Amino acid sequence: MARAARATKITQLDSVPPSKVTLDEADRLIIEVLQRDGRRPYGSIATEVGLSEAAVRRRVARLRESGALEIVAVTDPLQLGFHREAMLGVKVTGDVREVANAIADIDEAIYVVMCAGSFDIIVEVIAEDDEHLVKVLNEQIRAIDGVTEVETFVYLKLAKQTYSWGTR
Repeated sequence: MARAARATKITQLDSVPPSKVTLDEADRLIIEVLQRDGRRPYGSIATEVGLSEAAVRRRVARLRESGALEIVAVTDPLQLGFHREAMLGVKVTGDVREVANAIADIDEAIYVVMCAGSFDIIVEVIAEDDEHLVKVLNEQIRAIDGVTEVETFVYLKLAKQTYSWGTR
């Protein structure tokens, strides 16, 4: 079975949230440039934002070390052989954090968030096809102790996906 290559960020659900990073205008401009093209050379960024290449390099390193910025390759699942994407609404009994952590361990679960409302957890899943999705639902998600209900929202067509929201 092929796996989607992706960067993975898993947050311990009971950990203290990281402290807020203070951004100045130059940091925001650097982030905006990198959101358009994460491979942009530091020298080119420096010219656009009006800093030295060394200053841009230091700022990017600081932003990365603080966790405020991560540079990754964004892939198109369809191009990589993953033809079924779905959002799952999961209802839980017991400790939601334990169930969320168990779901986060599933390779096909690419986004897991605890939430308030009709569902306790929202999960984005990427699968090769419908058969693979059914296997993930039945053999992995529903098999987790504490999962009481799963509602599946199958993606038909992506209308918008953006990564440029981070500097507003």
